[in-house]
Amino acid sequence: MGSSIDHAGTWALGSFSRDDQPVFPALVCRDRVLDLSANDRVGRPDSVLRLLEDWGAARAVLDTLAADAPESDWIALDGLEVAAPVAPRQIFQAGANYRTHVIDLAVKHHDPSDGRTPEQVRADAAAQMDSRLEHPPYVFTGLPSAICGPFDDVVLPAHGEKPDWELELAAVIGRPARNLDPSEALDAVAGWTIVNDLTLRELVLRRDMPELGADWLASKNAPTFLPTGPVIVPRSAAPEPADFQLTLKLNGQVMQNESAKDMIFDVARIVAHCSKVATLLPGDLVLTGSPAGNGLVHGRLLRPGDVMDAAITGLGAQRNACVAEA
Repeated sequence: MGSSIDHAGTWALGSFSRDDQPVFPALVCRDRVLDLSANDRVGRPDSVLRLLEDWGAARAVLDTLAADAPESDWIALDGLEVAAPVAPRQIFQAGANYRTHVIDLAVKHHDPSDGRTPEQVRADAAAQMDSRLEHPPYVFTGLPSAICGPFDDVVLPAHGEKPDWELELAAVIGRPARNLDPSEALDAVAGWTIVNDLTLRELVLRRDMPELGADWLASKNAPTFLPTGPVIVPRSAAPEPADFQLTLKLNGQVMQNESAKDMIFDVARIVAHCSKVATLLPGDLVLTGSPAGNGLVHGRLLRPGDVMDAAITGLGAQRNACVAEA
């Protein structure tokens, strides 16, 4: 990784290790970090999750530490191993939530036997976007065991035929929450991070039982299929999620480059919906969907040796090399 993280605001949160020592939670100020597990002022937490469990109190202390912690307490970022910033208990994943992405997929999967041209399919799909807002967002759950660090290798499963990328903005939950209204949902968000929600495209739909719908367990939860981080940027530093720009490059070529304004359901609607289905817990990740430009549409899926560079404005960047499963 580089020697600095380009994050919004004065500080961010991350998880790091050095010299084969256990992972520690840290305050990040671009090119340096402060080991919070050794800091009495914040209660010596053993993980970022512990901080999020008392986020109301921790946030004020972190503001102070970023401003006045002794210079001798800081560690240079260069040389540290960067882990995923938080180990969540629950992961919620919104599907088909970017207009252009959904329209592109409709055209890609169109069966021309219905007599419509690609242009007609695109127009029909666009017309359906507003009607979707009359219904809840489409959200499924993922496994925390799929998470890896923002600079770890992504292992392409030996049985996988069509591995694909899906860069996403993730909201990190900062307090227990249930039955939220969209008007208050963002108050439950501690901050933001980057997630690349990889998918084995050929396993999304069960060929033996198509009436059962999508098989998200099989298609999205291989180990390393959720590169996460590098940091959590507090919501106070980036309060408007619609302002984020998401960009993913494959071997240097831009594949995804879209504003979060293209979301069908905004972040507040997604978080509120999740809180009505389940109780949100501190540290949970709520993924908000991926913009247009995945490999299926480009006709280019992931292969061993590929390198993905993913970034969201103000949240830093990831770099993951793809390797074959042994």
